[in-house]
Amino acid sequence: MTTSVISSDAQALAIAEQIAQQLRRESALRDRERRLPHAELELFSRSGLWGISVPKAFGGAGVSNVTLAQVVARIAQADAALGQIPQNHFYALEVLRVNGSPEQQKRLYQEVLAGRRLGNALAELGTKTAHDRTTRLTRDADGYRIDGRKFYATGALYAQRIPTSVIDEQGVQHLAFVPADSPGLQVIDDWSGFGQRTTGSGSVVFDRVHVRAEDVVPFQSAFERPTPVGPLAQILHAAIDTGIARAAYEDALHFVRTRSRPWIDSGVDKASDDPLTLKSVGHLAIRLHASEALLERAGQYLDLAQQDSTESSVAAASIAVAEARAISTEIALAAGTTLFELAGSQATLAELNLDRHWRNARVHTLHDPVRWKYHAIGNYYLNDQNPPRRGTI
Repeated sequence: MTTSVISSDAQALAIAEQIAQQLRRESALRDRERRLPHAELELFSRSGLWGISVPKAFGGAGVSNVTLAQVVARIAQADAALGQIPQNHFYALEVLRVNGSPEQQKRLYQEVLAGRRLGNALAELGTKTAHDRTTRLTRDADGYRIDGRKFYATGALYAQRIPTSVIDEQGVQHLAFVPADSPGLQVIDDWSGFGQRTTGSGSVVFDRVHVRAEDVVPFQSAFERPTPVGPLAQILHAAIDTGIARAAYEDALHFVRTRSRPWIDSGVDKASDDPLTLKSVGHLAIRLHASEALLERAGQYLDLAQQDSTESSVAAASIAVAEARAISTEIALAAGTTLFELAGSQATLAELNLDRHWRNARVHTLHDPVRWKYHAIGNYYLNDQNPPRRGTI
């Protein structure tokens, strides 16, 4: 099966809408039964959407970050897990754009345009902080060897390459684009989170896994100078949460219109005319629209930072993305909860699986604490302090 190559932002958005309609089918059933979406993921990646951030100079569409965020949000609205699975695929492509050699860029971008998916093996358990790494990269005669264990490796289960954060003998961090079929590499489907159940975000074990020198890209230096790598990662998370919020909001509207009953004291015949329900829907709608608008604004700031990566442009993009992240976290959780408040006890039936929206939002929004985003935003506007370059703001 061939993979399409998308050539423009407009085409990317049109295909995302078309694919989302197909991915939405049985999304609730896949979540309830934890049915891993192998066929759906193949459809998704073969559509060409996984290659839309490849620069035009290498044959891709090089879409704007506004478009990239809108595509991810639309897929996440259809199926939150499928929206999250390519998050680190796009992240690795940005690291490649910023730090890869021309030869690495040409070779790996062509693989992606041909339909190869990138997973991730970044996070680890048991370290002092969530950003410490212990997985080792050791020089070997004809390349390197990798030893370590990763967790929350979203996308690794479905990938042809697994970009892996590793520490060399000098303590410098790199990103190794490891073929998924490498001897000594084991992907374990042990993800048991109560949300995002079909992302396959389990463990990856490396036991003296060989990696070629030409597949190792500098990583640490992407945060030692101003680059858009951090805000690029974060805008994708904001897009996923915004998509989850939109899905919960649309399901709430549909349920209230078609199945809910008005409260006895409301004095109306239809739940959709209940004045307190109308107030709650209005409150949700305003925050959802604000999240979508801030997501678009963040993409615009990120586009500017990619075009000219300076201390000020990257800081401005990071803050704009943090604002989108903050409100998307809140509206995703609020929409999933308010759905039940408006829809009533019927909405809790297991066969409807409407609780997946809140479960998905609750799990995904734990990626990094939103309280620190408010701190960074306030410090930026009040004290002119730029946010840290860690990819978490």
